[in-house]
Amino acid sequence: MYIDQEILNWALNSLGEYMVIVDTKGIIIMMTDGYKEFLGCENPEGKHVTEVIENTRLHLIAQEGSNEIGTIQEVSGHKMISMRVPMIINGELKGAIGRVMFKDIDNLKILNNKIMNLEQELEFYKNGIKAENTAQHTFDRLIGVDSGFREIVKFAEKVAKGDSSVLITGKSGTGKELLAEAIHNSSKRARMPFVKINCGAIPPELFESEMFGYEEGAFTGAKRTGKKGKFELADGGTVLLDEIGDMPLFMQVKLLRVLQEREIVRVGSNDVRKIDVRIIAATNKDLQSLTKEGKFREDLYYRLNVMHINIPSLKERIDDVEELAEHLRVKLCNKFGVYSEGISKEAIDYLKSYDWPGNVRELENVIERAINLLNAELIIMPEHLPKKILQANKEIIINQGKQLKHVTDELEKEMILQVLNESKGNKNEAAKKLGISRQGLYKKIKRLNLEI
Repeated sequence: MYIDQEILNWALNSLGEYMVIVDTKGIIIMMTDGYKEFLGCENPEGKHVTEVIENTRLHLIAQEGSNEIGTIQEVSGHKMISMRVPMIINGELKGAIGRVMFKDIDNLKILNNKIMNLEQELEFYKNGIKAENTAQHTFDRLIGVDSGFREIVKFAEKVAKGDSSVLITGKSGTGKELLAEAIHNSSKRARMPFVKINCGAIPPELFESEMFGYEEGAFTGAKRTGKKGKFELADGGTVLLDEIGDMPLFMQVKLLRVLQEREIVRVGSNDVRKIDVRIIAATNKDLQSLTKEGKFREDLYYRLNVMHINIPSLKERIDDVEELAEHLRVKLCNKFGVYSEGISKEAIDYLKSYDWPGNVRELENVIERAINLLNAELIIMPEHLPKKILQANKEIIINQGKQLKHVTDELEKEMILQVLNESKGNKNEAAKKLGISRQGLYKKIKRLNLEI
């Protein structure tokens, strides 16, 4: 049997394959470089396959001539899906080929994503309805190991059990809406609607009709059947007043009345309608400062700020970056139907060095960008990251270098003073002990501002 190993190896390595070929005795003829690196074995050729790959059955396939496709094999702590097929040439069994189909079982979810999306879309059209006014996130989907963040989650879980108003603050992109959804889904109102209102996006002239609804003929262009407002849609459930700090003062007055009375009147109607909703407000602004400046009503602030939760920025929980980045990688690979194996340690180090002014939302954008830049590579590397992140890392290295110079100078000062003291101020003797010239010693004394 003749195999041009150089050409075959080049082709398989170019595809990133984990593959091994054995003869009928189970002796390894060839193994791809990627598989060697994964197994930590430099020269496996000539060895029996059982000495190199744990839990293998390839030597049995090479003797029996049967197929095994899609079997789970655990190697070095990884549960992989492999295939083993006999190598039959001119009707004669010559050995067997083993190939790792999926390096991690979890990646099946990514590759199966398109089918799942089609099934979901089919279900959507079959039912003829769109899932609206629902909360998707729960507390177990809030990623983070930072102790401060976990304390906040525990506090929010307690808050969810009650029915008081909640004010969630935090920088843009920290996940305020996700936390609001988790609170709703853990509350007694979980099976009722969750309605989000972007307070800064509603045009002033449409505020009342959007929030409280309208009756037939209330204004030109009104629907003949009238329309329910956001508060009616949320009746029995939860209203998220997002970006509450951007709401104009005249709207705040009308909102306060609804929150106090728990009743609304549709535009074009005189009928009072009782509503039962829980209020969660969210903002990236300092409402206390806005009240002092007269830009936010103090009475509305106290109405909303019964239970206050402040979400820390990502730079305050930098230990969560790696877990969040990996979670986002899997999520986005599922979304786009692409395949990747992970994020390199070098790339993670760069991500941890960055300040993240855009918080988790910015991290998601960075991971999405990196996924789009993957070609033959299966792992996100530093070259897939934006320049601003790579540059930030350089600045940190420069700062560390400055700190190192400071430490070195201090050590040098201490040594020179000690030797001068031992030499009773004799600079010639001190220079000899330090292994430098007298002139060099004078230069160091001047540079370090030493008082002799």
